[in-house]
Amino acid sequence: MPHPESRAARVDPIQPHLDAAYDRFRKDGHAAVDALAAHLAGVRGELVLPAHAPRDLELSFAPIGAAPRGELIAELKRVIAAAQHVHHPRFIGHQVSAPLPNAAFTALMNAVLNNSSAVFEMGPVGVVMERHVVRFLCDAIGWSRSTESATASGGVLTHGGSLGNLTALLAMRQAMLPGNAWVEGTPGPSTNAVALDAQRFPDGFAVLASADSHYCIQRAVQIMGWGSQGVEPVATLPSGALDPADLPRALERAKAKGRRVVCVAASSCNTALGAFDDLNALADFCESHELWLHVDAAHGGPFLLGKTTRHVLAGIERADSVVWDLHKMMLMPSLITGVLFKDEMHAAAALAQDASYLFKSGDDAIYDLGHMTIECTKPTIGVTAYLTLSLHGTDFFARYVEQCYAHAQAFAKAIRAHPSFELAADPMGNIVCFRHLGPGEGQPHGEVQSNHAAELNALQERLRAELVASGAAYIVMATVRGARYLRTTIINPMTTPADLAFLLTHLDHLATR
Repeated sequence: MPHPESRAARVDPIQPHLDAAYDRFRKDGHAAVDALAAHLAGVRGELVLPAHAPRDLELSFAPIGAAPRGELIAELKRVIAAAQHVHHPRFIGHQVSAPLPNAAFTALMNAVLNNSSAVFEMGPVGVVMERHVVRFLCDAIGWSRSTESATASGGVLTHGGSLGNLTALLAMRQAMLPGNAWVEGTPGPSTNAVALDAQRFPDGFAVLASADSHYCIQRAVQIMGWGSQGVEPVATLPSGALDPADLPRALERAKAKGRRVVCVAASSCNTALGAFDDLNALADFCESHELWLHVDAAHGGPFLLGKTTRHVLAGIERADSVVWDLHKMMLMPSLITGVLFKDEMHAAAALAQDASYLFKSGDDAIYDLGHMTIECTKPTIGVTAYLTLSLHGTDFFARYVEQCYAHAQAFAKAIRAHPSFELAADPMGNIVCFRHLGPGEGQPHGEVQSNHAAELNALQERLRAELVASGAAYIVMATVRGARYLRTTIINPMTTPADLAFLLTHLDHLATR
């Protein structure tokens, strides 16, 4: 009689399951593409955001159990039906792309091949494609390649603007602080007085940034250990852009707190109003005070590609570092972010690490991208970016950005002409903030005016809630100068002027009924 272990050894509990999964791959793949294609073809007839109470939606999906259950395609269709439909032409809320469908094939290929681009040998094609994408982005900024008079620009792709801004500011810290901050830590009062004195290097360091900059700038500075006082807010103009006239005052405010300013972080554009900071003015200030200029162009970077839009980023070539998202205004799936440096040597210095089990030395070390990013198992997002850019051509993306910009300007003009609405500020890009003024005419004064302001805020909240609940369109909100405004991001290439006209008409109907 055979020993029980030898009999068990002949029964493979895993392989039959894998064989079935591989056999179903082609069949399920065709069916999944058909389901997604049907969704894209009919998305205008669907609700932008199907109404679901969070708890009810959670309970509609069974808990995960030990035994397999359900059919993949049936589950995919349930997901599609309940999801936010970002391809709907009236999805004009958050800064989220309606990605080009063909990009999904690259994501599928990346998921199946499962290469990693932190180490060349683990993702060789992804690494070289990523380097081409980075070169394209640096060229668009206007940074020079390696010459006798200039260092070479470069960088890396990472996952999202928050991680990108942290990576760039870590490079800034390494370049701007005394000694080797990456090895020795941030200098402080306890540092040897021979190398550090209180007058030259006070208790801490600071970054100057717009009071309306994205929260990830503050978060990155706090992660670096500089605390909540590590960002000194700079006043903004009525447009929402940073006020260059407040930079000297902000510098003095930081000094009064015992902080040495080492960087200015610009917004191109900021999130609430979509305002672009004056980069030439900021660069002048940084050069005169020997500061690092970082530009958070996560949203606005692609405006460099359009002839009618590039002006909003004038001076960006003078920056030391730039963050640029490709999953916003370049129609790619999340997340693909360029972290770019005028001098590529700063990219590696910020995160230098010995790992003999991963990284090479010598001339080929530059192909191990893990030297420049926090990530180690880094998916080959460069493949998605490279193939999407190559398939559609960069001229297509330039035209798309110009169209979004033109639609936003026309939408703002329609708001100005409508007696029931007002703009929070003239849009500088493709983000438009506005509000309904409520039924009736005239503006009350004094205490009544204060009550009216509260009523207006409540009105915007109600309008947005009713609009989103109806599924007719999706917009978000922003607080500007203490007041609540409706906020749209015209980012979907399928959005038309008719969709924007419908939005105004529908909101006006909701306000006056």
